[in-house]
Amino acid sequence: MGIIGMALYRLLDLLIFLIFVQCIMTWIPGATQTKLYDMLSSITDPIEDPIRSVLYRYLNSPLDFTPIIAFFLIRLAQRAVLMIFW
Repeated sequence: MGIIGMALYRLLDLLIFLIFVQCIMTWIPGATQTKLYDMLSSITDPIEDPIRSVLYRYLNSPLDFTPIIAFFLIRLAQRAVLMIFW
C-alpha cells in the first residue's frame, strides 16, 4: 500500500479514536464544557451532524446512535481505501 493509502487509513483511525474520546467525555459531568470537548466537536461534528439529522428524522429516541453509525461508515471508508490502494 502506498504512502497516500496508509495516511488515509491512519487518518480514519484517528477520527474513530476522536469520536470515541468525545463519547466518553459526554459521560463525565462537566467535561462537555471544556476546551478539549469543543475542539473535538469542531472535528467530529461535520461527520456526525448529517448522520444525526437523518437519524432523528426517522428515529426519535433519547439514545444517540450517531457515533456507532459513524464508526461503521468510517470502517467502510477504510475498507474502500484498502481496496483502492492495495
